[in-house]
Amino acid sequence: MNIVYLEPLSRAWTRMKLALFKPFDLNKWMVMGFTAFLATLMDGHNSGGSGSNKSHADWEDIIDGPRYAWEWLLDHTWWFMFIIFIAFVIVFLMILFTWLSSRGKFMFLDNVVQDRGEVVKPWKQFKELGNSLFLWRLCYGFIVFGLFSIFFVIGFIRLAQIYDETGFSQFPIMFVLQVVLLFILMLIFFGYISMFLDHFVVPIMYKNNNRVLSAWNKFIPLLTQHFLNFILYGLFIFVLTIAIIILIVFFGLFTCCLGFLLLIIPYIGSVVTLPITYTIRALSLEFLAQFGDEYVIFEKMKQVQE
Repeated sequence: MNIVYLEPLSRAWTRMKLALFKPFDLNKWMVMGFTAFLATLMDGHNSGGSGSNKSHADWEDIIDGPRYAWEWLLDHTWWFMFIIFIAFVIVFLMILFTWLSSRGKFMFLDNVVQDRGEVVKPWKQFKELGNSLFLWRLCYGFIVFGLFSIFFVIGFIRLAQIYDETGFSQFPIMFVLQVVLLFILMLIFFGYISMFLDHFVVPIMYKNNNRVLSAWNKFIPLLTQHFLNFILYGLFIFVLTIAIIILIVFFGLFTCCLGFLLLIIPYIGSVVTLPITYTIRALSLEFLAQFGDEYVIFEKMKQVQE
């Protein structure tokens, strides 16, 4: 089986041009842009002797910072309650956006596959699949948050121990490098899981009307059999993302920053970048279709022809 990467991108690009520009339909564009907006809600830092003393004082402040912050909060009850309230609001909004985007992913996918712009029908049609995806993403999100929290707490405690033992007479470069490397590896690992879910598990759910765990059970053997191909796909998406970011920066500069203003406006940014979002969504489907007819999402009669 010969798995390629550029050809699916070319087919996805052609599909996007046919769907959005031939002919151009503003109503279809706006509606499809709205479903893309829902789908991506949750997708998308001195020298000399006196300087040495100051550095020592700075590190001491950093190490003791959590204790000072906790004592300050206990002495300022109203601020403590306000921060807790804000935290609950943020968590509530993140859960709400995760629920909306879970349904939105199927709505946008359906509009891409069926080449149409609808909201009400797919919103009702994909209720069960959206809720299944939402519960999985919610549990997964809490697990990832918990693991990263434990990682940072353990790292901070160990750093404090090193400071107490040595006073940082020599900066613990090796420890910091190990922490940074492990952090990067965790980002890559969880990034791949999120990409597999969005690019492949969701389409499998859509095609077979499977709940999320059944879709994972269907995808994991495919991933195991073609592990290197899927890893390379992730790298391909990463490079493609870098190229897209560069193009967006040029677009913003070319429009005298007006483009940047449009992109940061909710929904409007999704409408402006719809060709990109559409192409990436179609790319994942075209790539997945290489692994057999059971993974073909687009209908046969709607296959792209140059």
